[in-house]
Amino acid sequence: MNSNRGLRFLPLLVTLLIIAVVIAAIVSIGRAVLGGNSTSTTENDTSAQMLLNTNDDRAVAMIVRGPIVAQENFRSYKIEVTPFSRSMEVYRGYLDTREKGTDLSNNTKAYEEFVNALDKANMTDTRSGDISNNLLGICATGYVYEFELLQDGDVTKKIWTSSCSGSKGNMAASKDQVASLFLEQIPNSGDLVPFTSTNSLSF
Repeated sequence: MNSNRGLRFLPLLVTLLIIAVVIAAIVSIGRAVLGGNSTSTTENDTSAQMLLNTNDDRAVAMIVRGPIVAQENFRSYKIEVTPFSRSMEVYRGYLDTREKGTDLSNNTKAYEEFVNALDKANMTDTRSGDISNNLLGICATGYVYEFELLQDGDVTKKIWTSSCSGSKGNMAASKDQVASLFLEQIPNSGDLVPFTSTNSLSF
């Protein structure tokens, strides 16, 4: 009699055990996913704090590399903004020979407005995943965009993307919006941009 009662409860116990295992698996997966997002969010928050720092040793920069062509025809340019200066340099060749450029003054209030605008454009937000920072040879027929946070001339954060669909990089923000903000820091920057195609101007 007692043996029959135990047999009747056996399927119920097995069902409860399976449910417990499934719930544990779901909780474990949820923690892994949320843990990953938390790490990414923390990293983005830290980068945003670095971006918004207006100490004299801070700077932000944008570097745009053109298509990979002959040494004589290769062009790139860089815009760097600090609390006391703004510059745009255009380079010829792969050894970064300065071709033309401009240097302008700046002030802390202007820099503060600028980095806050970059922050509102989510410049420091990055995509998760195993994304290499080795940019050699990528997007050979298009344009590569690098955005940097600097302290004392050293890069503390690099964010990059390109105009090639297969090389999106780690940048989660709109490169058009962020690049436009940089170009607006240099009056008549369009006259200095070395790319002649209207599609590739800049952004």
